[in-house]
Amino acid sequence: MRAMVLTKPQPVEQAPLRGIDLAVPAPGPGELLVQVQACGVCHTDLHIVEGELPPRKQPVVPGHQVVGVVAEVGPEVTRFAPGQRVGVAWLYSACDACDFCHHNEENLCQAAHFTGYDVDGGYAEYLLAQADFTYALPERFSDIEAAPLLCAGIIGYRSLRLSEVQSGERLGLFGFGASAHLALQVARFWGCEVLVFTRSAAHQQLARELGAVWAGSAEDASPGALDRAIVFAPAGWVVLAALRQLRRGGTLAINAVHLDRIPAFDYQLLYGERTMRSVANSTRRDATEFLELAAKIPIRTEVETYPLEEANKVLLHLKRGAVRGAAVLQVG
Repeated sequence: MRAMVLTKPQPVEQAPLRGIDLAVPAPGPGELLVQVQACGVCHTDLHIVEGELPPRKQPVVPGHQVVGVVAEVGPEVTRFAPGQRVGVAWLYSACDACDFCHHNEENLCQAAHFTGYDVDGGYAEYLLAQADFTYALPERFSDIEAAPLLCAGIIGYRSLRLSEVQSGERLGLFGFGASAHLALQVARFWGCEVLVFTRSAAHQQLARELGAVWAGSAEDASPGALDRAIVFAPAGWVVLAALRQLRRGGTLAINAVHLDRIPAFDYQLLYGERTMRSVANSTRRDATEFLELAAKIPIRTEVETYPLEEANKVLLHLKRGAVRGAAVLQVG
């Protein structure tokens, strides 16, 4: 099978992914063999490829926003059958035995494994997935449209939940890539007023098209104080920019698996019972709730498509902020 493989983390400018042929794996107990049709390209992939997240498996096939068709089921699998369309997300498995798992916080499980990081992911024609961590997909979305929902959408939904935003409140989104452009649509469906902070004129225009009442850069003053805010940009200075816009008693959620250093700041930015919290991974509940909601809204995914062999090129575009909405590798 064709696959784009990372042997050693390097700057994406050096094209670290190599196209090679790998043997098609065989599913074991509880596993599915999925024939990949499309795989979304995520900032987490970029952090893995460039080594900002420490390597866990080498070599590894990245990719964790996977849409495909079940090609084969392993022993003990009852939820899916060959021929079914499925989605595979970032959380590959959790231990199901620790306190976090018992309290529906499997995203915090210290024995969790992640697709495209601990195990091979979707930058390939086939991958193995745990049946219990695989999802049926709404029919209304094509393979290309569904791919960004499986991480950008799910983690954006969790970020909205952790921001504690309520209908009628003013929500600020800092950074406007794949996740934010989906979260904006959920927030609008919930009746929130959404303001978007991004330097890109193209991203500002897309935000307005999707219903943002205001769009500007993170350095700009918003028309009014924010009740809630979410930081999507992996830059610590943006956290402080968001805090400066947040009202007393407001909540700031930081949606970043990797973040550079947050600069020292005056305590008054946080004082006044403001809350600042991180968003770590997501749960199966997040995934099932969001996929149902995405079909109900229905969410519009703004997508740029590329062939599998151009994975290095796509990651470079992502690093430079040149992707409008989400990027998807068309595999099948």
